[in-house]
Amino acid sequence: GCCPLSPAGAQTTQLLVEPPWTPPVLWDRVTLTCQGSGTAGATAWYKDGQRWWQKGPDHLTVTESGTYKCERPGTGLSPAVRIFNERLVLQVPARALLEGDTVTLRCRG
Repeated sequence: GCCPLSPAGAQTTQLLVEPPWTPPVLWDRVTLTCQGSGTAGATAWYKDGQRWWQKGPDHLTVTESGTYKCERPGTGLSPAVRIFNERLVLQVPARALLEGDTVTLRCRG
């Protein structure tokens, strides 16, 4: 037999940020999406280290700055995402960048 494509321990909970710019800022109307296995509607949300919403939706529109995490029953806790409330921000695309890549910067205020 062949090995499974992804071992059971390789699945993790991910927190996706839209729009996909970093750092994310509050006035961009940021939406967080929690991706992981488990029942829909069973997402736990954390804000600034405190459990904030026990059985919340998979999508969340952020209305306050802070550090957010989500938790899915099958795959555990996501990495943290910090949403800033800066008046002036220099943003880069929220993806891995390599030396030599052409990149668009956004200076916004």
